[in-house]
Amino acid sequence: MLSARVVLFDVNETLSDTTALGGAFAALGAPEHLAPTWFAGVLRDGFALTAAGASAPFADVGAAVARTLLRAHLEPAALDGAVAAVLAAMGELPVHPDVPAGVRALAATGVRLATLTNGGSAVPAAVLGRAGLRDAFEALLSVQDGPGAAWKPAASAYRHAAGVLGADPADVALVAAHPWDVDGASRAGLRTVWVDRSGSPYPEVFARPDLTVAGLEELAPRLTPLR
Repeated sequence: MLSARVVLFDVNETLSDTTALGGAFAALGAPEHLAPTWFAGVLRDGFALTAAGASAPFADVGAAVARTLLRAHLEPAALDGAVAAVLAAMGELPVHPDVPAGVRALAATGVRLATLTNGGSAVPAAVLGRAGLRDAFEALLSVQDGPGAAWKPAASAYRHAAGVLGADPADVALVAAHPWDVDGASRAGLRTVWVDRSGSPYPEVFARPDLTVAGLEELAPRLTPLR
């Protein structure tokens, strides 16, 4: 069992299904396999900037990485439109099949729900709105509004989110599909839930999650809301 006052969700890959990005790349005439390469590259460069004490918006980093990858597959005149299409596709992603029922079950427990993303708030607003889930979340938070706009897994990103929500970090549970996100939240003093939809082994180099679920529908029965 896990106790929390607030459940804070990562967005990309945790709530949204980024495998659909492959279709966006294919529609541009580029290989579908560039989609996970692009997303990993965006995280790499965003993390690198944060580690160096700098920062840039997710959209700017995403555009730079997309331009580098797509230039080998598209004519130069098509690059600007293609980069814009890749970024727009992030807001058009579906949620994972387990998300609607899982989120609704959590909301029914009375626990407060919010999101925290390395991107802007427009993407989760679009994704959750299209899934009919926007009303379940009291806040859609972005690291861009925190100290130095540091990307997760910087501790300041999680602690700022807890502060905005008026909660002690120890009363907040971060739910994420990324072990690096779980590790960062744990080191910032939050409770953690790892969403392991594929049955992957958890990396031993990271702080272990307080709870592991195969889908969000497993979370509500194992959560005790704090009042």
